[in-house]
Amino acid sequence: MKLSDIDKNFAVDGNIDRTGLKFYNMEESPFKIYGIKREGDSFVRLPSDVARNVNSGVFELCRNTAGGRVRFRSNTKKVAIIAKYNGTVQPGSGHMCMLGKSGLDLYADADYVNTFVLPYDMPSGAFESLINFEERIGEERDLTINLPQYSNLCELYIGIEENATLKAASPYKYETPVVYYGSSITQGGCASRPGNSYQAFLSRWIDCDYVNLGFSGSAKGEPEMAEYIAGLDMSVFVYDYDFNALTEQDLESTHYPFYKIIREKNPDLPIIMMSRPSKKRASRALNGIEIIRNTYNRAISEGDNKVWFLCGSDFFPFETSEFTVDNCHPTDLGFYFMAKGLAPTLEAALSGKTNEE
Repeated sequence: MKLSDIDKNFAVDGNIDRTGLKFYNMEESPFKIYGIKREGDSFVRLPSDVARNVNSGVFELCRNTAGGRVRFRSNTKKVAIIAKYNGTVQPGSGHMCMLGKSGLDLYADADYVNTFVLPYDMPSGAFESLINFEERIGEERDLTINLPQYSNLCELYIGIEENATLKAASPYKYETPVVYYGSSITQGGCASRPGNSYQAFLSRWIDCDYVNLGFSGSAKGEPEMAEYIAGLDMSVFVYDYDFNALTEQDLESTHYPFYKIIREKNPDLPIIMMSRPSKKRASRALNGIEIIRNTYNRAISEGDNKVWFLCGSDFFPFETSEFTVDNCHPTDLGFYFMAKGLAPTLEAALSGKTNEE
C-alpha cells in the first residue's frame, strides 16, 4: 500500500487538469526572471566561459538555478507549472531533500502558498503540478516561483486561470541585487525547498533582489571569481566560503586578496564578510573566524567604512548543532536563524549606512 492510499496529501499527480488554464512561457512578458540568465539551452548563474576558468565544480554547478525566481502579478486562484530540466532530475541525497534540490515553491506577496511537488521517480526530465489557493479571492497578488537549487531547469511554463489578470510584479524595493558568494550553504543546501534558503528569507523580509553564487564544495576564493563578481552591478556583496577553503592557509592566502579585488573596482560598495555558520569550537573553525576577522580589521585600518564582519557562530541562539542536518548544513530553522542574524547588517548596508553608524 502506498502512503497516498492512506493520506491524499502524499499524492503526486503528474497529469494535471488543464481545463480553464492558460499557459505562458516564463520568458514572456510580463513575467520577469531574477537571479539567472538564458545561455543557449540552459539557464546559468554566471557565464559558462567564466565558470570554466574558475574551476570544474563551478562550471558543473553554474547551471543549477539556485536563487532563480520568476515573478508576476495576478488574481488567479490556481497556478500550474510544466517544468523541464536539462539532464537527469536530481533526486534526494543522503542528507538533502529532493524538493530542496529539484522542486519549486510558490509565494503570494511574502506569504508561502505551497510547493510544486515533483514525482519521486520521474519517467522523463519534466513534470506538471498544480496549486489551488482560495485566500483573498479576487485580489491581485505579487506571485513568486522559486526555482530548483540543485537541478538544471531549462524551461518553465506557468498556467493561470484564463480569465485572471496578468501583470508585471511590483518591483523590489531594492532592485539592484545583493550578490552572495560561498559554499553549499550559500547555494541552499540543505533547505527543504528553495524558498527556505537564507537569501530567500532576506529577500522577502527586506524586499530585495539577489544573485546566488554559492557553489557546493567549489567556492575557493579564486581571483577569477573575484574579478567576475567585481564587474557585477550589485547593491551589497556578501561572501562566505570558509567551509570550502581546504586549509587555513588556503583561506588566509585568498580572503583578503578577494576582498581587495572587489573593493578596488567598487570603492563605495557595502561588503559583508561572514565566517562559517557553526557552533563547533574546533580549531579550524576558530582559526577561520580569526582569518576573516583579520581581513575585516585590515580593511578598517585602511579607512574602509563600508565593510562588516559577522561571526557565523553567533547566528544560532545557543550552543548546539541542532540547527544543522549533519553538523554542517543548516536545516530550514538554521537558515531562518542565519537570515535573522544577517538581516540588521544587510538592512544597514542597503540603507547607505557605514560601519561607524
